[in-house]
Amino acid sequence: MMPTPVILLKEGTDTSQGVPQLVSNINACQVIAEAVRTTLGPRGMDKLMVDSRGKATISNDGATILKLLDVVHPAAKTLVDIARSQDAEVGDGTTSVTLLAAEFLKQLKSYVEEGLHPQTIIRAFRTATSLAVNKIKEIAVPVKKDDKQEQRQLLEKCAATALNSKLIAGQKEFFSKMVVDAVMSLDELLSLKMIGIKKVQGGALEESQLISGVAFKKTFSYAGFEMQPKRYENPKIALLNVELELKAEKDNAEVRVKSVEEYQAIVDAEWNILYDKLEKICQSGAKVVLSKLPIGDVATQYFADRDLFCAGRVQEEDLRRTMMACGGSIQTSVGAMTDDVLGQCDLFEEVQVGGERYNFFKGCPKAKTCTILLRGGAEQFTEETERSLHDAIMIVRRAIKNDSVVAGGGAIEMELSKYLRDYSRTIPGKQQLLIGAYAKALEIIPRQLCDNAGFDATNILNKLRAKHAQGGMWYGVDINNEDIADNFIACVWEPSIVRINALTAASEAACLILSVDETIKNPRSSADGPPGGAGRGRGRGRPHAH
Repeated sequence: MMPTPVILLKEGTDTSQGVPQLVSNINACQVIAEAVRTTLGPRGMDKLMVDSRGKATISNDGATILKLLDVVHPAAKTLVDIARSQDAEVGDGTTSVTLLAAEFLKQLKSYVEEGLHPQTIIRAFRTATSLAVNKIKEIAVPVKKDDKQEQRQLLEKCAATALNSKLIAGQKEFFSKMVVDAVMSLDELLSLKMIGIKKVQGGALEESQLISGVAFKKTFSYAGFEMQPKRYENPKIALLNVELELKAEKDNAEVRVKSVEEYQAIVDAEWNILYDKLEKICQSGAKVVLSKLPIGDVATQYFADRDLFCAGRVQEEDLRRTMMACGGSIQTSVGAMTDDVLGQCDLFEEVQVGGERYNFFKGCPKAKTCTILLRGGAEQFTEETERSLHDAIMIVRRAIKNDSVVAGGGAIEMELSKYLRDYSRTIPGKQQLLIGAYAKALEIIPRQLCDNAGFDATNILNKLRAKHAQGGMWYGVDINNEDIADNFIACVWEPSIVRINALTAASEAACLILSVDETIKNPRSSADGPPGGAGRGRGRGRPHAH
């Protein structure tokens, strides 16, 4: 008698399990790593991504590239996620994370194919990671916080290292100073939102400037705007969320009038309401009036006659930053305009920057905020500069918070690799092989740095291994002279937290991918589900299901 076949899942469901599944997941991760592999380091190349709408982005920031690639393979998505988490947590080292995770998997592929149980591998990797992290903590060099001058130099070096691999590496001296100034001007919390980055097209990169205070683009203005003064010293600043226009009072009201006089009375009442608001603002002593909602032409002229400056439709975050910098608070009515709700600053002026006009607030008393004005030719270029500066700012923040640094340029990876290799020889069993594989995988960083610069990787790695075995702890790849050098002396530094985070994230991702042994794809669920996606995933051109 034939046994009846059991049908558990809908037909057409795609299941794959066991070793082939693991291997195919590992291969998918290799492909992701290939995409960002060449962007690592100071000699890394950039990628040009064009999205479905034809918008081009040029970048060599690992996280940006992976975000723009539409990855559909479920296992490969984990790599995209760790790159993102590294970007959010530390800001730099996104390419390294992806490479490390993929390389860990590549070294393990042969063991998986031979049938070594994934849990054994995972156990070994967890041991290796905790050993490596403790070793980093042990050899990292602490930063002296008391000596401001020394701390400042150190932060500049860290920022310069972060900018080394970016498009603007040529101007890294200029920008690393700017970034450190920007971060130093913040308060203890170091909130990123307090550093505004505004991009103005045109001009040279060197014309970028740091404004200690707030700057934002001139908003849309009505007639009468040009008559307003454009510069004040020690003005009081009113921050409003009030609409100063005539049309506001006729909403949702039905008024029946019998004669023209009554209609006129209603119109007059509207005008009076508006003039009443304006008068209150004027009497409060404020010289600069900023509002999130529009300020109409009547109001603009009224203010111009009384030598006040006004700007309507100011973006919320700019208004917020102005509030943080100049004090005061954002008012939703003009009834209580007392001195304590008005902000203050030393100098307000409107300046022409490139083709745009900008409003600057300088010398803010509460100033824990600053604005970086970026200049540059092409739009993609200024965007990439902004991303690079973001990385550098994150690195400097991290270096202030976690005060220890290690040498970059593959030095720390080689040192860990040597340490784990020596350790693996002291333990018996399969763990020895696996920790050895982990150690070998760490060498991908210096190797890739050599490859990207067009050096002979094997030769340089052999030199590095020899040097580290003799105790040259901080020796790494010297990009400029195609040799090895002591990167600590060469000032290629990064905060140790970057490396710790990269190692833990990469090995977690590798373990996660190894622990999956079956993928079940259900083809029907997307078709039977609610109308909408229909499994297309890109969501273009489908009617919304209301």
